Amino acid sequence: MTATQTIHPERQKRVDTALKLFSVTAWITGVFLIILVVRMILEYVLKVEIPSWATIVAIAHGWAYMAYLLAVLNLGLKARWKPVTWITTALAGVVPFLSFFVEANRRREVKEKFQLA
Repeated sequence: MTATQTIHPERQKRVDTALKLFSVTAWITGVFLIILVVRMILEYVLKVEIPSWATIVAIAHGWAYMAYLLAVLNLGLKARWKPVTWITTALAGVVPFLSFFVEANRRREVKEKFQLA
């Protein structure tokens, strides 16, 4: 797509909605991953006694990551990403802090490509 081509407003709306869902799930996944990493460092490195209910953090991150993957799939289909973009975006949810950077980059790229406000 060139810069002079206009995007159909209905497609812009679909991509914009998918982008918002992607951004929300990326942030939620990233926050849960940071909490999980802190919990694991406390438990395994610093040998802090962690209550059994704290396993909810790992479960929450797992569910958030599944939602993130669905959002990646949704946005990737609508934005017609190349396979390498899909893979790197999907993997960003399992590397601490990376989901924040990838989300910002993908948001910028998609907004520019689809002429979103």
